[in-house]
Amino acid sequence: MSVALTADTAHGRLYWAFADCLNVTRRYLTHFLRQPVTIAWQLGFPIVSVLLYGFVFGEAMKVPGGGDDGDYKQFLMPGMFVMTMAFGFMNTAMAVVNDASKGVIDRFRSMPMAPSAVASGRGVADLVVACAELTILALTALAIGWRSSAGFPDTVLAFGLLLFLRFSLIWVGVFLGLVVPTPEAAGGLYAVAFPLTMISSVFVAPSLMPDWLAPVAAWNPVSSTGTATRELFGNPGAGGSTWVEQHAVLMAVVWPVVISLVFLPLAVRKFKQLSR
Repeated sequence: MSVALTADTAHGRLYWAFADCLNVTRRYLTHFLRQPVTIAWQLGFPIVSVLLYGFVFGEAMKVPGGGDDGDYKQFLMPGMFVMTMAFGFMNTAMAVVNDASKGVIDRFRSMPMAPSAVASGRGVADLVVACAELTILALTALAIGWRSSAGFPDTVLAFGLLLFLRFSLIWVGVFLGLVVPTPEAAGGLYAVAFPLTMISSVFVAPSLMPDWLAPVAAWNPVSSTGTATRELFGNPGAGGSTWVEQHAVLMAVVWPVVISLVFLPLAVRKFKQLSR
C-alpha cells in the first residue's frame, strides 16, 4: 500500500475517515431499505401531517395580515418542511440507541476504523433520507396548491436551509442516541421534540402568541429557518418586528452552525468514551 494512504499520515487518515464514512453510510441505508415499516412511517408521516393541519385545522388558523384557508396553506407548508426536518433528530437518536443496545456500536469500536465514521456515516445516511422526505413533502405541497412565488435561486436556497437545519440536528440525535441507555428511554425524547417544534413559527406566527411566549418562539432555531424559508419562498407570514425575525435568513445559517459545532464534537467524543 502506498505510504500516502496509511493511517500514519495526514492524507492517509483523511482517506480512511472518508472510506469508513462511506462504508457506514452504505450499511445504514441498506438497513433502512430492508425495513418497509420504517420507510412507510418516515415518508408517510409528513404527508399525513400536511393533510391534517392543512385541511382539518386550516380554516381555524390565522395568518398575520389576514387571509383565507388558501393563504394558511401557503403559510403552513414552509413550517411543515421545517417540522419534518426538525423531527428527524428523533429518528437518528432511535436508530443510534438501537444499534448501541444490540452491540453494533461496540463492534464498530473494536474495528480499525476512524472514530468519526459512525457519526459521519449516520449523518450522511440521514441526510439522504431527509432529501427523500423533503422531496415527497414538496410534491404533496404542490398537489394541495402550495407554490413558491420566488425565483429559482431563492427557492433552492430555502430548501438548502432546510437541509442545513436537518444536518445540524443529526448530531444532536447521534449524541442523544449514545447517551440514552435503552430504546424505551429514547421514547422520552419526544418530550424534547414537541416543544421544539410547537413553540415556534411552524403553525402560528410568534406575533399572535402571548407576550411572554412570543420571544421564546421567535428565538427558537426552528422559527428562524421557518421564517427564512417563508421569506425566500415569498409565502405570507414571513418577517416580524423582532431583530431575530428581521434577520431570519442570517439566523437560519448561524443556528445550524452553532448546533453542529457543539454537538458534532460531543457525539464523536461520546463514541470514543463508550466502553468496549
